[in-house]
Amino acid sequence: MIETKTLDRWLPSPFANTKAALRLFCFPYAGGGSLSFRNWAKDLPSTIEICPIELPGRGFRLHEPAFTRLEPLVQVIAEALTPYLDRPFSFFGHSMGALLSFELARFLRRNNQLLPAHLFVSGRRSPQIPSSNPPTYDLPEPDFLLELRRLNGTPAEVLDNAELMQLLLPTLRADLAVVETSIYQKEIPLDCPITAFGGYEDSEASIDMLLAWREQTNAAFALHMLQGDHFFLHSARSPLLELLSQDLLRVVSCL
Repeated sequence: MIETKTLDRWLPSPFANTKAALRLFCFPYAGGGSLSFRNWAKDLPSTIEICPIELPGRGFRLHEPAFTRLEPLVQVIAEALTPYLDRPFSFFGHSMGALLSFELARFLRRNNQLLPAHLFVSGRRSPQIPSSNPPTYDLPEPDFLLELRRLNGTPAEVLDNAELMQLLLPTLRADLAVVETSIYQKEIPLDCPITAFGGYEDSEASIDMLLAWREQTNAAFALHMLQGDHFFLHSARSPLLELLSQDLLRVVSCL
């Protein structure tokens, strides 16, 4: 039994909702952290317990080196979260977080005979589709900063702060290395439903790339498109959470 005030380095928020029917573990995009999901609880059903994941290299874990490869990161997350999977759970991940949550679901199936009740993936092409872009994680600094500006996920005032960027660059590079060096290994589709979210103006994940997530599940699949670029997670926050709320209520009703 988990103590409701449990805190650890992976889950910075306490488990306070003792009546929750479902835990939703939320995985951030490259360079992002648990703060991306800090206010979600007030806009989602009270039957859902929001569990933002804090990865090494950000937030209060800034002093810890970030992982640079997908497999060891997935393994250590699985070890950290397993004690918290004592009630129905789902995953939500945006961009890098979508890849993490997908591979975590497959790892838990292989090693723990566990599956999320539902997998929510956002702003990320289906994993069987290879990238058509060259790696960026090892670009020279000026080119790397230009790439960050193109993606539009880092505020201009942060990009223009040389001292702050020197602090953040190692984690940003490490996160992109996790994504860009990962090699997809084919397995049988998951037995949990998958819902994908995308931005109409997102050049990183087209509608066709998002629809391809259908191949990764033997259960139901749905796609929701929203206005915005790759970071519609923030710019279209209200409609995203409204759609997510509706989906989560359906998940809870099936438990």
